[in-house]
Parts: sequence; structure tokens; C-alpha cells
Amino acid sequence: YMPVLDGLAAARAIRAREAAGGGRRLRLVALTANAFAADREACEAAGMDGFLAKPITLDTLQAVLKTLPEGDG
Repeated sequence: YMPVLDGLAAARAIRAREAAGGGRRLRLVALTANAFAADREACEAAGMDGFLAKPITLDTLQAVLKTLPEGDG
């Protein structure tokens, strides 16, 4: 999907494909420099499972990964 689509559009397209029965449920995590609450809400609304604002550390990455729902991929 990328670089043709931005992350939000890519997440929406992936979730639409999954809903149509065309693929397994992937776990999606946003990695962005946009760290405002509205940015997090937009990512959640697009179907992302997690959100990381740059810069990240290994600890923050591990913490987010532990919170992800079970998925198929």
C-alpha cells in the first residue's frame, strides 16, 4: 500500500480487505512524529492497534507490543 497511501489510508485499506474476507487480521502499530491526542484518535479510527510517537525507545516499543490484541499476523 505504501508509498502510494499514507499510513491512515493504508490501515483503512488493510482493514477493509480483512473485513471482506480477503486476508488474515494483521496487528498494525502507528509510528509517527505526530504525537497529539487527535493523531492517536485518527490512528485508532483507521483501525490501528497501537500508537508510538517518535522518538521511541526499545522499552516503549516492547510495552506497546505487549498490549496488542491477538491477531493472525
